Amino acid sequence: MARDIDPSLNRRRLRIELRKAREEAGLTQREAADALEWSLSKLIRLEAGAVSLSVTDLRALLQLYNVTEPQLVAELEEAARGSKGLSWWAQYSDMVRPQFAQYLGYESAATSIRTYHPAVISSLFQTEDYAMAQLAPRETAEVARRSAELRTTRQERIFDGDHGPEVHIVLDEAVIRRVIGGPGVMRRQLEHLKTMSQHPRVTMRLLPFTAGAHYSMASSFIVLGFKDDDDLLYLEGPTGSVSNRDDLELTARYQECFEDISNKAHEGDRMIELIDTVKESLDNS
Repeated sequence: MARDIDPSLNRRRLRIELRKAREEAGLTQREAADALEWSLSKLIRLEAGAVSLSVTDLRALLQLYNVTEPQLVAELEEAARGSKGLSWWAQYSDMVRPQFAQYLGYESAATSIRTYHPAVISSLFQTEDYAMAQLAPRETAEVARRSAELRTTRQERIFDGDHGPEVHIVLDEAVIRRVIGGPGVMRRQLEHLKTMSQHPRVTMRLLPFTAGAHYSMASSFIVLGFKDDDDLLYLEGPTGSVSNRDDLELTARYQECFEDISNKAHEGDRMIELIDTVKESLDNS
């Protein structure tokens, strides 16, 4: 049942289907909004999946777009009923920025995740004590604890069970050499990386210092892939988080960057050998 699905996923289903139906009807967003005597911003927000949709408003849209196929109409009405309510991260809403909340909804629906971070281990692969140590310099102990808990919950949703997205990560050599939380924390983190590299839905590579310069040396990024939609680019920097669907050229540059660094990175035994070399240096420190 759609009402048993996270509300953000129901809003995403509605966003995809309603945009497709409007385009097939040959209407612009403004023309559709004017025909229904709605504000343009209301339709934009609905098509962005940013807000829930009432069944009454849905039926008005479907009538305008001449969508009459009974099964599709029934499925979309159920999705509209399920578009309201709280998402799984609601208990952390006081610390989740709106753009990151939107990203979490997309992440839940992704069929693939490609991620790279030049400075720290990606949050999807952090141990709890590594996460706490990373957050400690800028957060209170309570906020750091809850942030680490949020990361753990994300990991469980993505990696537990037989079904979920394919996750491709390129680790930078800098992130395995930067000792966060002390030698003990870092040793456990490196062991966790080795364990996760064996996960059936994970492809892990390690970009050595010798690979030289590349496009994303100063920023982390995630590219989400979907079976029924365009890729989504997520950038996280000092000024906040940005989800980008409209700038296809920018998304393409990061897709190319990921392919480039993946081709230059170590994998398999060579990757494990480098991780073990770093771990041995910690053992001797």
